[in-house]
Amino acid sequence: MSRTDYFNDPAAPKANRIVPAVTAFVVNDADEILMERRSDNGRWGMPGGVQEIGENIAATVVREVLEETGISVEVVGLVGIFTDPGHVIAFSDGEVRQEFSLCFRAQPVGGDIKVSSESFEVRWIPRADLESLDMSPTTRMRVEEGFRGSPVPRIS
Repeated sequence: MSRTDYFNDPAAPKANRIVPAVTAFVVNDADEILMERRSDNGRWGMPGGVQEIGENIAATVVREVLEETGISVEVVGLVGIFTDPGHVIAFSDGEVRQEFSLCFRAQPVGGDIKVSSESFEVRWIPRADLESLDMSPTTRMRVEEGFRGSPVPRIS
């Protein structure tokens, strides 16, 4: 299924759903961030996905990162809560979500990088190389917020 992200775009379709989702800001000891080039839109993003019934939100982070990247993580904090109604995501099946994303800070605790069906590529990206990557404005905002390192989560 493909997706298109709209951010403050007057031509964006109207949202018909809100779904709790997470992204994971994972940085290793070399100050590189774990990123994946997504198979649904070809852009770079942080690993993440939707919460499933029966799991708490931290378990969602751990599961999604492991499934999408092969890296085991431990959740250590919250980067921010992102609920801007100006960010909608249209899926090829007709679903249009208003963003509801919790971005968690996580540290790697094991595993080896692997590519899943949800990505074309998974890599540890040096901070200096981030500017050249094709990513949505909202992903870039989360990455910048994560590297800012504020002890107070961003709420937007």
